[in-house]
Amino acid sequence: MSQHENESPWAIAVDLVSSRTGLSKDIDSDYPVPSGIGDEVVHVTEGKPVHLNARIDSLVDGLLLTGTLDAPLSAECTRCLTPLHRTDHINITAFYPYDADPKAHDFTGDVEVIAGEDEGGDTYALTASGRFMDIEDLLRDTLVEAMPLQPLCRPDCAGLCPQCGINLNEHPEHEHTVTDMRWSALEQLRDALARNDEE
Repeated sequence: MSQHENESPWAIAVDLVSSRTGLSKDIDSDYPVPSGIGDEVVHVTEGKPVHLNARIDSLVDGLLLTGTLDAPLSAECTRCLTPLHRTDHINITAFYPYDADPKAHDFTGDVEVIAGEDEGGDTYALTASGRFMDIEDLLRDTLVEAMPLQPLCRPDCAGLCPQCGINLNEHPEHEHTVTDMRWSALEQLRDALARNDEE
């Protein structure tokens, strides 16, 4: 974070709540989606608002953030290619220790358990001054982890017809008569025999 810590759109002032153990602060605000989340198939558009409804609790060794994140997901069904737009409701837990090394955040998903931390959460660093909690990395990690690997418009999506590409969800009775070319020589022989019988 730059020297002007409060200028970050992801900065949350925590100097009051961190002043004494047992204090808490409620968060009910929108924050912009960080860059680089997703691809053409599934993504959360950079700059769109995600809504954070959370609580920050002051513990002996740091700040614990728990709550929910509502994020606008854009995707394409991997079976029928229908565009999808939905809001994902994601539970979050993150711990911000007072004495953490800013480089100590583990992007591999392994979590170091610290006293007072919920084991299901991730650990992040407060800003250099300790006065702000920057949630940019938390948003990025949470949104990337929540991305569906194979988004579907519905669990039983029938997909597209492999012959002509028509959407089988909209035309469930659609079918093609497919001739197996391996039998064509026998069919020709059958037709020739039938003609000989007629003569």
